[in-house]
Amino acid sequence: MTKYIVFFTLLTAVFTAAAQENKSIIAPGAKVEKLADGFTFTEGPAVDKQGNVFFTDQPNDRIMKWSTDGKLSVFLEKTGRANGMYFDKTGNLLSCSDQENEIWSFNKKGEHTVLITDYNGKKLNGPNDLWVRPDGGIYFTDPLYARNYWTRNPKMQQAGEYVYFLSSDHKTLIPVAMDLEKPNGIVGTPDGKLLYVADIQANKTFVYEIRKDGSLTNKKLFANMGSDGMTIDNKGNIYLTGNGVTIFNRKGEKIEHIAIEAGWTANVCFGGKDMKTLFITASQYLFGLRMNVKGVR
Repeated sequence: MTKYIVFFTLLTAVFTAAAQENKSIIAPGAKVEKLADGFTFTEGPAVDKQGNVFFTDQPNDRIMKWSTDGKLSVFLEKTGRANGMYFDKTGNLLSCSDQENEIWSFNKKGEHTVLITDYNGKKLNGPNDLWVRPDGGIYFTDPLYARNYWTRNPKMQQAGEYVYFLSSDHKTLIPVAMDLEKPNGIVGTPDGKLLYVADIQANKTFVYEIRKDGSLTNKKLFANMGSDGMTIDNKGNIYLTGNGVTIFNRKGEKIEHIAIEAGWTANVCFGGKDMKTLFITASQYLFGLRMNVKGVR
């Protein structure tokens, strides 16, 4: 009799674990909600320590703010054409500002400092997206997308389209991934051990192990899908964008797809007071969706 009880207990545990694994990461009854529109092209959502979400209206050269109480405002005009953004651990908003192909840092007043102007004396191609690891080191992608507002030669400035690492003291800049076709979306794990990079032209996303000196090792294929922007939740799921939002678990298995009624879904981040709202920048819109999982700051 005892062996049957043990077997039943084990079977119940297996089914319970499976049910939890398959439980939707979207909150029950939640639907994608259009929060704001009227922009030209939204990008670069980033969340501060309070849960406020900042995003760019890139062609109009401005950064918008969606507060935790649901109010929209303009944080800053003339941002150096900010694109991808991320908050550092001191509360500064970092941006890939591609008017002059630089990395900028904004304080709470909107005053900026230029962190990177070039590599080896040459302009970068056009910093696109970035992620800050726990010690303050910055990883960013540098694909070439020629802009009509550039006054420089629109051809490639560097030898290739690379992923770079800027040390936490902002003194050392090195390329750390040089074999991708066009790196774009990028995000790392909260413990600073893994880095995910989307090669949008190859339509693949890779995962790397992060070394202490900033270099990357043990490159592996994570998903047969590229991405414009990316984020991660507290369960380790990775969110890729383009045709809506496609979500993969940490094993690289597709677990969800969120359809978005827009021509292109550019980027995503979690925000709100409880970090359980997924904010989605797509074409001229900002969308929101309540989730069962939480984002990580």
